[in-house]
Amino acid sequence: MDYYVLEKSSLFSGVPAAELREDLEETPHHIQCYDRGETIFHLMESATRIGIILEGRVEAQKSFPNGSQVNVSVRLPGELIGPAAVFSKSGRYPCDIVALEPATIIMFRKDDLLHLMQKDLRILENLTTEIASATYMLQQRLELLSYNGIAQKAAFWLLMQSRQTGKVTVKIPDSVSKWAMLMNVSRPSLHRELKRLEDEHIISYAPPTITILNAEALQNVLSQ
Repeated sequence: MDYYVLEKSSLFSGVPAAELREDLEETPHHIQCYDRGETIFHLMESATRIGIILEGRVEAQKSFPNGSQVNVSVRLPGELIGPAAVFSKSGRYPCDIVALEPATIIMFRKDDLLHLMQKDLRILENLTTEIASATYMLQQRLELLSYNGIAQKAAFWLLMQSRQTGKVTVKIPDSVSKWAMLMNVSRPSLHRELKRLEDEHIISYAPPTITILNAEALQNVLSQ
């Protein structure tokens, strides 16, 4: 068991490793491994488990009847999967959670996690913060998808990331192709718009990072 990853996870933040080890010894859980491309949680499956990623990366994917797919988010080691679904009224996972690479997940059932939170209010606070943050990010995601223009979507995403980190240099998620997929646009079209913004001296485009040179001009792109 890698207690370092768990200690740094969003759920157990602030809980020392020694206490965490004791808590886990008294809390039922199991560790499961998944191959690349394997589905961890299925769309509309009964949401009874919450996972913490120990190794690998996973992705939330939403498929539609017309065959299109929106990649909602990528989760990394230490991050949670499934908490909002488990504690929602519907009690169903709203999308597929798929392993992008071999992944190891520690799983908790709802009742066991509730018992753990009753014992330690720090864990309850961490889970509340996690769910609230996920809700906020979903709202940002919906606003992103509300823009029709590719330059607008790119501008909104860059400004959002810059405000969250407080930095003008933003790291592209994995690759331009992955970033385009997250915004539901084509890679060539995104590349073309980024080149145009660079030619206008609004950004500096040097994958895997983009530096915002003129935040006001980038904000003005949203109203075009």
